[in-house]
Amino acid sequence: MKSKIKDMPLMEETDENIVMFYPHVPEASKKSVLDTLNSRWIGQGPKVKLFEEKFRDKFSPNFSALATGSGTDALHLAYMLADLKPGDEVVAPLFTCTATNIPFLYMGVRINFADINLDTMNIDVRHVRELMNSNVKAIVCVHYGGLPCDMDELNEIAQEWGVPIIEDAAHAVGAKYKGKDIGSISEFTMYSFQAIKHITTGDGGMLLIKNNELLSKAERLRWFGIDRSAKQGGIWENDIIEIGYKYQMTDIAAAMGIESLSEFDETLKLRQQLFKLYESELKNIEEVKIIGANSDDREHAAWMFTIAVERRFELQNKLRDHKIESNQVHFRNDRYTIFEEFTKGKVFPNMDKIENNYLVLPLHTKMTFDDVKRVCNVIKSGW
Repeated sequence: MKSKIKDMPLMEETDENIVMFYPHVPEASKKSVLDTLNSRWIGQGPKVKLFEEKFRDKFSPNFSALATGSGTDALHLAYMLADLKPGDEVVAPLFTCTATNIPFLYMGVRINFADINLDTMNIDVRHVRELMNSNVKAIVCVHYGGLPCDMDELNEIAQEWGVPIIEDAAHAVGAKYKGKDIGSISEFTMYSFQAIKHITTGDGGMLLIKNNELLSKAERLRWFGIDRSAKQGGIWENDIIEIGYKYQMTDIAAAMGIESLSEFDETLKLRQQLFKLYESELKNIEEVKIIGANSDDREHAAWMFTIAVERRFELQNKLRDHKIESNQVHFRNDRYTIFEEFTKGKVFPNMDKIENNYLVLPLHTKMTFDDVKRVCNVIKSGW
């Protein structure tokens, strides 16, 4: 199923306009980048290692952390570390950024796409259970917008079939599920530090790995298959036995990440306050359904605020007329030709119901509480 409706163009940044996204770059990050540029190490060096250690200590102290050049790099490494082979199958979400699923096409892994839960737009655990079979070697879930998936139910299915869960937490740094940090639950969890995420390194990613014995392999795969520490120590035997990639983070990026991490709690708190104000302002509007509302057993990371409404295009046009940007950010993957082999003839009734109705509203640290109220007042006035 392919939508023929085009997205609206990006809105120009002006004093009057409320744009959807804006990078959050701490002042300390700028100084740290300059210091790094004046140092010996601007590629992968000591700051990458320090960023890994600080990130691990904050979100999952008993796991290993691996910094990468992008979230997609981290996902691809996770899929390889999970020992996925050509012909293996995975269960993965239909509704997600294509980055979640494109690495499977590199690897010759077959995708069993799962429908969404209408209340959260996360993966529907009932459909996951229906899709499981002996060829499925992993379950992939995405915490859409920053709201954790139903991890207890997914873990139950994964344990029944003896397969790992790989969490795409690109939206969900700082999220919690039943008091546990996302990143401290499953075998693998990926984070994104792309330009407009909570933490940005320009672009970048982090992979948290439950089995610490896999770290040395992950580090080799991240750098051409070479044992980097042995090479730098002069004890490398100058042989490559695994096909690796150039997926490492640089110290320039890590310098940004370290400083962003140091003020992350304040960043997360502001985003969550803006999110809750949206909820408060819109909760009694009959025409508006808030995606991911009323999830008391998990903590939303508030990367995106998504609503579902009838006549979404009319609302989007009205918001644009009032100098407010809104759009759909991610899409069902069966709209893309590259996945046709795995989607042809398949039906996804929940995705069909909401496909033209969901809309993402502005949410970023440049916004004020008055900005949120301005957006909500336009919505309340009808469309």
